[in-house]
Amino acid sequence: MTDVDAVFRALADPTRRRILDRLHERGGQTLGELCGDVEMSRQAVSKHLALLESAGLVSALRRGREKLHFLDPVPIQEIHDRWIGKFERARVQAISDLRAALEDNDDDDRAE
Repeated sequence: MTDVDAVFRALADPTRRRILDRLHERGGQTLGELCGDVEMSRQAVSKHLALLESAGLVSALRRGREKLHFLDPVPIQEIHDRWIGKFERARVQAISDLRAALEDNDDDDRAE
């Protein structure tokens, strides 16, 4: 199970969200590649990556001397399943009911 507090802490920082966005666009980036888009030191980006890894949002794979970083969506999915997913069905049903009511109302207006 995901440490929800760690995930939210990691997601609270805009730089870490930008790193996750970059890994979503293209996984398997090295620290050097990830440093290319941010105006901070390599050490600062490394600290952000370490926090993302400890939250389970980034996984790393060693390939020779390189360390490749990948987005791990599982913690975010678990948060979705825990809080958001439960309400999604109700929302979809409410939209469907509203649509049907509007269509019925439109049919009544045409009949008059």
